[in-house]
Amino acid sequence: MNNITKKSFYSFLTLYLLSSFIFLLFASYWFYTSQKTIEMQNNYYKMNHISDRVSSSIIKAHMMDNKFVLDSFENATVALYDNKYKLIDGQNIQKVDLSKEYYMEGDTFTLVSKRTAGHLGIDYVAVQSNEFTQSVTKLRNKVIITSIFVGIIIIIISVILSYIFLRPIKDKMQEIEEFVKDTTHELNTPITALMMSTSRAKNKKIYDEKIIQNISISTKQLYDIYSSLSFLSFDAKSEEAVELNFASVVNESIKYFNELLEKKNIIVEFKKTTCTLTIAPTKAKMLINNLLSNAIKYSPPNKKIYISVLENSFAIQDEGIGIAKDKLDTIFKRFTRANSYAGGFGVGLNIVDSIVKEYNFGIDVTSTENVGTTVNVRFH
Repeated sequence: MNNITKKSFYSFLTLYLLSSFIFLLFASYWFYTSQKTIEMQNNYYKMNHISDRVSSSIIKAHMMDNKFVLDSFENATVALYDNKYKLIDGQNIQKVDLSKEYYMEGDTFTLVSKRTAGHLGIDYVAVQSNEFTQSVTKLRNKVIITSIFVGIIIIIISVILSYIFLRPIKDKMQEIEEFVKDTTHELNTPITALMMSTSRAKNKKIYDEKIIQNISISTKQLYDIYSSLSFLSFDAKSEEAVELNFASVVNESIKYFNELLEKKNIIVEFKKTTCTLTIAPTKAKMLINNLLSNAIKYSPPNKKIYISVLENSFAIQDEGIGIAKDKLDTIFKRFTRANSYAGGFGVGLNIVDSIVKEYNFGIDVTSTENVGTTVNVRFH
């Protein structure tokens, strides 16, 4: 799985899991609160039933002149009080507020009933129970365990669905990747042969100067295409960064484009200071070559290009056709071209942008139509 497919996979997986877990969270919360309400109602009915049983037994014992014996109840305590709030019989978990009918304090619910109507001197029946708290604790644990189990199932399903969903994209990306690799491989052989032949012909001085210059320029253009395609290979391994004299690399690039500069009669003014930069050599060349190539490409003949290398920056200024203001925001997008003045694939500035982002550089582009463009790369 290449980097783009991985990014798509994790983006889809994150979105699916996030939406699923939000739904699971709301569903679990709704189930918990609804069951908690049901447990509270059941607890009230149980306690009310106990108070009714006790009140009925008291009234019956009084009317039949029988001895009253207070029964014990599972998960509940019962206490009997007279009209002066004095405890007559039974016990409670905590102190009872006889002015309230039904309330919760701490973990205990209390229900106070006056149904005895003073029979046997009993005016209040107080029932207390913490069964509700125990039931809610069990319910909460059950919801948590169930949610975790469902969450694990969701994760498994989401991974499977992500693979199924992204498989066509993965296959298509693999086809594109193979195409790029095959294309770069096929281009490399004739390019290498052309460069070697041109070099030998120039050394022997037996050639038509203009024709060989055109061959050399075309060869370098082909090589630039090859380099761009190689850079865009999705599984290309990152080259190790080394410390470079950046001004020297810029100087080599100017020499590389010297024939094209001569053909268009463009003069390069190069100002430099010491600039040591830690960057992969190939990416340094790609950064410079793409910017310089664009400056040459979009400059009419008989113009100047100004290049400066400072301690922490690199700038290229041309006297070319410039870029429209409404196009400046899109120049770094892949396959996007600001105008049709010169050919190209629209990948040069995208490559520049990716290198700038990789090394946390800064880049500023200012341009005026029919005046020129300035690109400033800030290293720190």
